[in-house]
Amino acid sequence: MHHMVTIIFETHSTTVDNQAKLAAGWYDVELSELGEQQAKDLGKRRAGEKFDAIFCSDLQRSYKTAELAFGNKFPIIKDERLRECNYGKLNRTSKADIEAMREQALTIPFPEGESYQDTSQRMRAFLEDLLQDYDGKTVMIIGHRATQYGLNEWITGMNLHDAVLASWQWRAGWKYELERGLFNAGR
Repeated sequence: MHHMVTIIFETHSTTVDNQAKLAAGWYDVELSELGEQQAKDLGKRRAGEKFDAIFCSDLQRSYKTAELAFGNKFPIIKDERLRECNYGKLNRTSKADIEAMREQALTIPFPEGESYQDTSQRMRAFLEDLLQDYDGKTVMIIGHRATQYGLNEWITGMNLHDAVLASWQWRAGWKYELERGLFNAGR
């Protein structure tokens, strides 16, 4: 039988650090006023849709986006594996500095932090659990850039290097179809 989980990925709303051009990493920054409005807009945009669960990281910019968008319409499940990359000593430093280090951080962890290979392995473990527990269901993930790098690598088969270095633009959601058998395709 064919097994699949439909994933709608949305990014967390704007934070005060985003507006200050800082890369928060694991720093638990709050949403800005603009971000709170964007989260409510997300709820309106998805008002007609049903999700079996909404997964978010345990950082408030992710789970508060979920709470403001959907209230208690759907189960909201926090999973720390969905966190942004841990920039270690560089959490909450200039976004430009982090961007400049992205390529080397593919394999070399940020000082006292993690590499994008590390974040991608977290995502792989999360997705394997998702396939087992949510087969045939539709879920939303409200995450971070590193969350999406993992989705692009494991589901669309994009090379992690290309996923991390691709120019990124906000969209009103991305749809992914997670199928059993992806993880034994030798990737």
